[in-house]
Amino acid sequence: MILDTNALSAAAEREPSALAVVANAQRLALPVIVLGEFRLGIAASRYKATYEAWLNDWVGAVEVLDIDNETTHSYAAIGLELKSKGKPIPSMIYGSLPYVANTLFRSSAETGTSIPSLDSNASTGNHLSGPQSG
Repeated sequence: MILDTNALSAAAEREPSALAVVANAQRLALPVIVLGEFRLGIAASRYKATYEAWLNDWVGAVEVLDIDNETTHSYAAIGLELKSKGKPIPSMIYGSLPYVANTLFRSSAETGTSIPSLDSNASTGNHLSGPQSG
């Protein structure tokens, strides 16, 4: 499961629904952009030390996704599939979809399977919870 900034924030705030999703996931991933956005938020937080320690634990337990050349091919394939279904990539997520494509590509390369349909809704991840702020 790829977490966006909102999902990571919900887990950090120990929201029960977010923790339940994370707890049931087999694999979790964070795009580097999400990691940067979260660090920016932490920098302005009054609980900076607590959240930094929590985030460092998360980074050690999840896959951090970066963009590479192979990602661009998966991005194009996903973009074309969405467009053919009448659901083009919304402009507000142009920066995030390459990370989704990268994860799909890596997953399919590791298992030898094709990239799953965009209609699938599989959950994967880890057992992590939010920091205790005091």
